[in-house]
Amino acid sequence: VQLVESGGGSVQAGGSLRLSCTASGYTVCVAWFRQAPGNEREGVASILTGVQRTYYSDSVKGRFTIAHDSAKDTVYLQLNNLKPEDTAMYYCAATRGPYCYTSSRDFAYWGQGTQVTVS
Repeated sequence: VQLVESGGGSVQAGGSLRLSCTASGYTVCVAWFRQAPGNEREGVASILTGVQRTYYSDSVKGRFTIAHDSAKDTVYLQLNNLKPEDTAMYYCAATRGPYCYTSSRDFAYWGQGTQVTVS
């Protein structure tokens, strides 16, 4: 499975971005993680693509939205009301199961990351 992310960039606080993760290969769950310099990797959202079940960390709930477009094999992460503390490298990850939350050890496939900077 290969994952390709796009959509990162620099925005001002309160702004929005949309990240994309396109997968080649069979997966059942896709998640987004982020890691800021000096911090541990943090899971922010996941989606069980077959049933569109989503999960969010408390730090992003109500501001970020994860969605899956099956026709494009792409998972999106809409980031709204961005804060400086959202600044990080964002990674897409995928798994064939059985768990679909945001524990990084459950994910076997990872993208290269896309940078989000909020000032």
